[in-house]
Amino acid sequence: ASRPSFGEITASEINGGKIEYRRVAVPAHRFTPLKEHWLEIYEPIVKHMKLQVRMNLKMKSVELRTSEHTQEVSALQKSCDFVKAFLMGFEVQDAVALLRLDDLYVDTFEVKDVKPLHGDHLSRAIGRIAGKAGKTKYAIENATRTRIVLADSKIHLLGSFANIKIARDAICDLILGSAPGKVYTKLRTIASRLKERF
Repeated sequence: ASRPSFGEITASEINGGKIEYRRVAVPAHRFTPLKEHWLEIYEPIVKHMKLQVRMNLKMKSVELRTSEHTQEVSALQKSCDFVKAFLMGFEVQDAVALLRLDDLYVDTFEVKDVKPLHGDHLSRAIGRIAGKAGKTKYAIENATRTRIVLADSKIHLLGSFANIKIARDAICDLILGSAPGKVYTKLRTIASRLKERF
C-alpha cells in the first residue's frame, strides 16, 4: 500500500486557530537600548517569524503573539529567546542567531555559584574574566565561538551546548584564580581541536 502524504501544518493549525501570546518584562536599564534598536528587533520577528510584536510602555514589557500568517511552530519561543537575549545585553546581530539556528542556547550563572567571593575579591575575579580592555573575554569568545556578557556578577553565555560548556569551564578557571596565560594555552588546544572537528 502507498504511504499517505500529509502537507505541512502551520503553527495556527496546530493550536486549533488559537492565538498564542507571550510577554517579556524589560529591565529598567535596558529600556533605552531597546528603544534605540527597536527596528532591528522588530523586523526579524515580524518579517521572518510572521509574529505580531509591540512595546508596552505602561507595563514596561515587549508583547508577542502569533497570527494567522505564523508558519513555524517554534516561532514564538524562538522570538521570546531572541528578545530575552537582547535584554540580557547581547548585541542584536548576535541574538538574532537564535531565530536562525536551532542548536543555540543562552546560559546564565553567577560568580558566586562557582566560588563565594565578596568585595574586592569579587571585583578582581570579574576583572580576570574581562581582562585588559576586554582581551580575555574576546579570547574566550573567539576560541569557543560563543558570545559572553558580563553583567555585574552575572555571566551570560550564548552559543551551542558544547561550546558554552568549554567557555564556562574557562571562566570558572579564571574565577577560581587561574592565571589568564594558563587559560589561554588550554583554550588554544581546545580551539585547534574544534577546528579539526569542523
